[in-house]
This record gives sequence, C-alpha cells and structure tokens, in this order.
Amino acid sequence: MGSADHPARARASRKVLSSVKKTKPGRERRRTQRVHLKLPISYSRNSAKDHYGGIVGNASEGGILVHLPDKLDPGEVLKIEILFAKGWELRTVRGDAKIVWSDLAIKKHGKVHRYGLQFQLFNKKNLQKLRILLKEAIKTE
Repeated sequence: MGSADHPARARASRKVLSSVKKTKPGRERRRTQRVHLKLPISYSRNSAKDHYGGIVGNASEGGILVHLPDKLDPGEVLKIEILFAKGWELRTVRGDAKIVWSDLAIKKHGKVHRYGLQFQLFNKKNLQKLRILLKEAIKTE
C-alpha cells in the first residue's frame, strides 16, 4: 500500500516534502564553505568539568561536523576546543557550540555518534584563528 492508500500518510508526506528547501542540483545550501578536516577536538558539557575527545570531520565559519563517542542531546551547548598544528606550534580554537542535529554512524569497532554543531560564542581572537585554519585547509584540498 502506498501513501495514496492512506490519507494521513499522504498528508504527512506532502508536509515533509514542502518543508525541504529546494535548491538546484549540486548547489550548496550553507552560507559558508564547508572544509573537510580530520582534527582532534576536546569538549565538555557546560555544567561539567570533565573533557572528552572526538574528531572534527568538516568545518565552516558557522559550525562543524564532529564524531563523538557519547550520546548527547540536540540543543545542548558544549564548550569545544579544536586542536591543530600551525608550523611547529600546536594551536587551539575555543568556543561554545550548540548541537543542532545528530545521528549514529556505525564504525568497525563500535558506535560513533555524528553531530552537527553550530558555533554560538567565539571571541575575536578565536574567530580569527578559525578563519586561518579554514583558509589553510582550503589551500590543501
């Protein structure tokens, strides 16, 4: 039975389809360019002092895709620290980021959760470091 056989299912399908942004094929909907990276990230919940690790999958000036071992809830705000090398120096970009979406990515040796984080709070210095990191990553793509 298709959605046409169930009026409620058909209405739900139309509602979902009408909420999807329509863009030309191959056109990016994000405001800023997304750069593929593999960088370590340290994070903590705002209320906790414990830090945990993960991997940044890609980044832009608006947010990052991260792979984390913990199950976290959308809407939660994390304190993050992205680690990267600039020449012989280890640098960090620190700020707050909100979880806007999540899903489960299955890896060989267990579960890894993927999250879309939207940057919430960066001071001017950290925003400048993020822009430098992204610019350098674009050059090497």
